[in-house]
Amino acid sequence: MGAPPASNATKKNRRVLRGGPWVAARKIVQYLAFAVFMALFIGSRQGGWAGDIVNIPMRLDPLLILSHLLASRTFLGGSSLALIIVLVTLLFGRAWCGWLCPLGTTLDLVALHRWSRRPAPPDAWRRVKYFLLLVILAAALFGNLTLLFLDPLTILLRTLTVSLWPAANQALTALETALYPVPFLSEPISSFDAWLRPVLMPLAPVYYRDTVLVAAFFVFLIALDLFASRFWCRYLCPLGGLLGLLSKLSIFRRRLVQECKGCTLCTQLCPTGTIDPAKGYASDPGECTMCLDCLETCPRDLTTFSPKLSFARWNDYDPKRRDALMAIGTAIAGVALYRSDLFARRDPPTLLRPPGVLDVNPDSVALTKCTRCSECIRVCPTNGLQPAVLDAGVEGLGSPVLIPRLGYCDYSCNACGQACPVQAIPPLDLEQKRLQVIGKAYIDENRCIAWSDHIPCIVCEEMCPVPRKAIQLEDADVWGPDGTRVQLQLPHVLRDLCIGCGICEYKCPVAGDAAIRIYG
Repeated sequence: MGAPPASNATKKNRRVLRGGPWVAARKIVQYLAFAVFMALFIGSRQGGWAGDIVNIPMRLDPLLILSHLLASRTFLGGSSLALIIVLVTLLFGRAWCGWLCPLGTTLDLVALHRWSRRPAPPDAWRRVKYFLLLVILAAALFGNLTLLFLDPLTILLRTLTVSLWPAANQALTALETALYPVPFLSEPISSFDAWLRPVLMPLAPVYYRDTVLVAAFFVFLIALDLFASRFWCRYLCPLGGLLGLLSKLSIFRRRLVQECKGCTLCTQLCPTGTIDPAKGYASDPGECTMCLDCLETCPRDLTTFSPKLSFARWNDYDPKRRDALMAIGTAIAGVALYRSDLFARRDPPTLLRPPGVLDVNPDSVALTKCTRCSECIRVCPTNGLQPAVLDAGVEGLGSPVLIPRLGYCDYSCNACGQACPVQAIPPLDLEQKRLQVIGKAYIDENRCIAWSDHIPCIVCEEMCPVPRKAIQLEDADVWGPDGTRVQLQLPHVLRDLCIGCGICEYKCPVAGDAAIRIYG
């Protein structure tokens, strides 16, 4: 007699033995990749790891590298790392999204969809990510990279840099301050703080503009999971759209070994909702993130991930010729409007870019090279580099600008150029960087303490780091505040020597706008 048919429990055990290790491996790789991303973020501080190490995640991003290639017409050797992700996608589909993407991992960790019973939006919404992808690439052809602020790695890095990490630092500082007066806690807190700074947190608080706005956008993105699991990945992510199109050619895909009877366990568990009961429980490789949860869930072991050379079927929500034409038209209209903006005619006088930018790229970093990744903003040791809001017009949104009143360009630092993954800021050595002119200093004699109030003040001259001192002092006899004649030193700027580092503006003791300011 033949062996009796296996019970459901036996089949489940066999299925767990087959699917369980792969799902466990995926989770290990996913969380390890997230830990590496965070370690590189933490290590990007000044005095930390080398710039070409900390910017590896950005150079792995195919959307960022392709957009930069189209906009700048240059391909950098370091950008070839993105080809690794392209190759992985052609082999295993959107494995990046399910195994490596740190923003996807963040969404999985929060998993707000567990608290919602709302039906997911229709599949037609998946067109949005493809439309955004086509607009980004079309705009890049015309030298505009503004919409790269929607790249998932850029979103996460910008949020960590501008909002979450500074907020965590402030929260820790407040907690330490509150607990330090407790006698038996003072010593442990001192030891903990000595270990914490500067390895994980900065020695001094850092401040950025629009931190609440950046954090609100990130919270909104996560809150979308209340409508569907991985809402961002399903419907909005332009990088997911690019990898989804490449996945149509992928070799390893989800398949069914025989007809499914329709238990719907896999459809309920699929994080991107790509398993379609109406199509025999097949899935779209352009939407599947290779999470393998369906492999573990199928009670009849019908799901497999096997190789096959074929082009995946085109779905209703995949981009059509009309979508491509609409995206190109949108990009052209957007770029035309950007270029009609006042800032496209002439930058405002106080707009300052990182060192070497305008020498290498006279059309301004905002137009053809900057990917808005915030790596340079993160590594700036003085907090002087800030993401542009409307400083350079809408087209310059998110690109780095130097605001001397918040922080100066350190004369002994060239970290921003080393960290930039696409050389929008040139990777100058320290001696070259010290020769780069960012702007020129001008003294407002009506606000200067020495000039207007006749009170001794030589802070700007003392702070000037240029070897021959770009600020010189002139002895003068003036009327003092008490009506007597006094000898005073009045500052003057030697503009031929000034490089516009901004330390004089940063250190100026005048409240509000400094008496000495840097102009581009």
